[in-house]
Amino acid sequence: MALNALGWVLVDQDRAERFLSLTGLSPEELRASLGEPGTLTAVIEFLCSHEPDLLAAADALGVTPQALAATRERLGA
Repeated sequence: MALNALGWVLVDQDRAERFLSLTGLSPEELRASLGEPGTLTAVIEFLCSHEPDLLAAADALGVTPQALAATRERLGA
């Protein structure tokens, strides 16, 4: 689910730039760390820190915001 959420984040250029800026990741670092729990957790944290994004991402992914936020626990955060 976190990878799907990342896909949603990256579709919008402004949102993608905000994600990279807030995480400190470069596009190359993001590509290299796609499967790492820390990166996936950062995606969910990014969404959870801005409710409009969390709600929109959950809607786009066909899940509840609570289910998307709960992904943090499954990732071990």
